[in-house]
Amino acid sequence: MKKVITYGTFDLFHKGHYNIIKRAKALGDYLIVGVTSESFDIERGKLNVRDSLIKRIENVRRTGLADEIIIEEYQGQKVSDIIKYDIDVLVVGSDWRGKFDYLKNYCDVVYLERTKNISSTKLRSEGIIFNMGIVTDDIQDNGFVQESKYVSGVHVERVFSETEEVARDFCDKYELDSWWNDYEEFLSDVDIVYIKCRQKDREEYIRKAIEKGKYVISDSPAVLSPDKLRTLFQMARDNHVVLIERLTLVYLRAFNQLVWLVHSNLVGDLVSVKCAISQDDFEGGKPFNETVIHAICVVVKLLGKDCLEVNTNAVTDRNGDFVYDMITMKYKTALATIEIGTTVDVEDELVIIGSNGRVTVPNDWWNTGYFEANIAGKEFLKRYSFNFEGNGFRYLLQELMIMIRDKRTECTRLFYDESVKLMEILETINQKG
Repeated sequence: MKKVITYGTFDLFHKGHYNIIKRAKALGDYLIVGVTSESFDIERGKLNVRDSLIKRIENVRRTGLADEIIIEEYQGQKVSDIIKYDIDVLVVGSDWRGKFDYLKNYCDVVYLERTKNISSTKLRSEGIIFNMGIVTDDIQDNGFVQESKYVSGVHVERVFSETEEVARDFCDKYELDSWWNDYEEFLSDVDIVYIKCRQKDREEYIRKAIEKGKYVISDSPAVLSPDKLRTLFQMARDNHVVLIERLTLVYLRAFNQLVWLVHSNLVGDLVSVKCAISQDDFEGGKPFNETVIHAICVVVKLLGKDCLEVNTNAVTDRNGDFVYDMITMKYKTALATIEIGTTVDVEDELVIIGSNGRVTVPNDWWNTGYFEANIAGKEFLKRYSFNFEGNGFRYLLQELMIMIRDKRTECTRLFYDESVKLMEILETINQKG
């Protein structure tokens, strides 16, 4: 007898789930389906799971395809299960291609192509699953497609690019349902749009998406003018949708806890915020504006919007190319410095200094799950550690789903007036630089 096993969360059970179970069943004589437990979903960073474990198990049972249902409760259980149940074939979705190749030492591993176009299912019509599309000018997704798989209720289906070849290659690479180079048609069957294209093209794409009543995520900065950003935010309010800039830091639990503790006088009155970042380290080398906006965001979240003065001290090499800058932001009782470099060696770090100690976030602070506090009079460091998975995109998506559920038209993690202030500071830096 040929035994097959497959695993999944099976939340908001839909056609895609049914198909993978059905196809797994066809590969053998006896099918075991592993359903992930709540604790394991949390451990592996799966967010926003709607259905209880009992309901998810019942949905699998009702297919009539599973000969046996087990619960997946911990990392590494697959090896134990394969040995315990004498499994011949492990079936997983093609989006995990290569990840489970190590199990080929124990059984055959089959990667099944995902079921496309689930938008016509009953779940979508009930507003439970939201379709997402990507606007791009290259075939990199910033981890968006993979991160979306960890958030229940969203499904990436479409890609748009003005260049047909880019759209087609992107669709093939990430196994999406369809590609388009007609923006109106692309928008016709998506609920959420992620805009990751050249800075100069973002505003028009955002505007058209909002006019069509779509929720929009845009790489930051969305535009380079405070007035234009205000206009886009007002359009979002008027159309009862949300415009979110991809500043994923503000959606991380560790960062929000850090801000709360600092504002609760953890290290006394704030005196200084020092933020250092290398463009080469930030997402493989982003442009200056897309890099420095994250540091400005940190300063504003910690010290507020009432910045009195902004100065920049850009350094160029012999060819006139930018290599380093030390930006200062003066407040009434504190000073912020942002150190940013390209080819020069800048040590990534965030340091918050107060009258009674300091907080340090080492290395890639924009992806932080950890920070430490050195408080005056105490002989030990107080360390804070929080679960952080992926590149942070899933936490932004989770917050967006909550906003959609609550019918909010403004993000409380980063208020619209805060975003406009970031743009005003960035505009000053660019003008002085």
